[in-house]
Amino acid sequence: MAGVYLGVDVGTGSARAGLFDARGTLLSSARRPIRLWREDGAFAEHSSEDIWQAICESVREALQMASIPPEAVKGLGFDATCSLVVIDPAGGALTVSPSGAPERNVICWMDHRALTETAEINATGHAVLDYVGGAISPEMQAPKLLWLKRHRPETFAKAGHFFDLADYLSYRATGSLARSLCTLTCKWTYLAHEGRFDPDFFRTIGLEELAAEDFRRIGTEVVDIATPLADGLTETAAVDLGLLAGTPVGASLIDAHAGGVGTLGGKSERGGALDPTGELAFIMGTSSCTMTLTREPVFVPGVWGPYYSAMIPGYWLLEGGQSAYGAALDHLVALHPARAEAERLAASRSLPLLDFLEAQALHMAGSLEAAARLGAKLDILPEFLGNRSPHGDPASTALLCGLTLDASVDSLVRLFVAGLCGLSYGTRQIVEANREKGICVETLVVSGGASRSALLRRILADATGCRVALPKTPEPVLLGSAMLGAVAGGAYRDLASAAASMCRTAEAIEPAIGEAAYHEAKYAAYQVLQAAEREVRRLTATLTG
Repeated sequence: MAGVYLGVDVGTGSARAGLFDARGTLLSSARRPIRLWREDGAFAEHSSEDIWQAICESVREALQMASIPPEAVKGLGFDATCSLVVIDPAGGALTVSPSGAPERNVICWMDHRALTETAEINATGHAVLDYVGGAISPEMQAPKLLWLKRHRPETFAKAGHFFDLADYLSYRATGSLARSLCTLTCKWTYLAHEGRFDPDFFRTIGLEELAAEDFRRIGTEVVDIATPLADGLTETAAVDLGLLAGTPVGASLIDAHAGGVGTLGGKSERGGALDPTGELAFIMGTSSCTMTLTREPVFVPGVWGPYYSAMIPGYWLLEGGQSAYGAALDHLVALHPARAEAERLAASRSLPLLDFLEAQALHMAGSLEAAARLGAKLDILPEFLGNRSPHGDPASTALLCGLTLDASVDSLVRLFVAGLCGLSYGTRQIVEANREKGICVETLVVSGGASRSALLRRILADATGCRVALPKTPEPVLLGSAMLGAVAGGAYRDLASAAASMCRTAEAIEPAIGEAAYHEAKYAAYQVLQAAEREVRRLTATLTG
């Protein structure tokens, strides 16, 4: 049997495994839920053991579904959210939780407990911050580490290793302590273009211990993405996963970056090679991420980076995104009094709720192009978890304007459509921030669950003025991880050559003629809401309770 390649993706709510052939064709996939503990709004935690068990079950099911024997898997790669894993020197879990629960040893990416530490770090104005868009985010690891030092000092002191979740999975699989250039550069302030951490930065922000120990606990061996790690899978990991010991494992990626690898630099639907610098990879999940590549460093305020070789070797990466995307839409719909009735109607048609709402929107409007106008009297700023970019404001909150007492399902459909528009205007701001610095974004290559929505793709194209393309594979994030395995296993010399063979775009749409004026007006209203939200926060900043 020809070799196949395994991609493993860990998101906020599940772990997934996908098997691909050397041309990028998906052979099978499986998923398992992972537990997320939420407390007091700001706290979000996982268990690394729970995640590993979900991965193992997913891999075994994917192999069984495709009738693939273990020896056919010639390489694998991991991607995961940029969550912080803390273990002792022997690999045991150390609690990061105010609850003290020992199994809760992962601070989830979306955890916002470290807002105070984030503000303090940004107040230093250190030069390192230039490479995270000018301001660090509470989603990154330095604020979380500082919080641990202050609030769980025993955990901080006992820790043998602090890992990005993707690197922890590689360590669990191979025993290698090497960190990926992707994770350390994008989330740990590693300066990839200089090949170093900046000790002065860590001393300045209050993490002088890490500098004093020469960064031993956060990574002294930094390797390029897809580099084969150690001797491949250990005997223990191979038994857990149902694979062969020694199977090559490529150095990991953050989940959104795996989506970027799985979508950029391949071929168009007509078979021609695509220029990755003219595309923006837009990965939609619980949050969203935008990935733009440049040949020279470009500094875009509020957009993370520029990061050297942090996604595709040799290119500089700019990373934007929205902290709540799918989560924002789910939360918005849950607020409406007609939700229960809509869920009943959706179930009667064997449809997920959001699919039902989209179908109703098309029925009410008559066409995809006209559907956006259903939300004409509603304006929504869906920043339920702050603004990731381009404003870099984690304290930003959501605003809804135009609500009435209408409790009908039709009213819920209008709210749903207005939510899609609000999310699309947030994406437009990121695109425009890039354009203001001379980065010509012509095509959004969209992936993730929401990207399969024809209505969202239409609104996104019309709201941003960009062409919107879908990757051919239904699982571009898993494909990106599998490409790590294909390179580590020797099927391709590097990610660029893997992309040329394994990535394809499928259908694409252009902005609709005649819709620009409508979206210009709605985008202006969106910006008014952003300004109003900031002013309200200023006026109420001293209030408590």
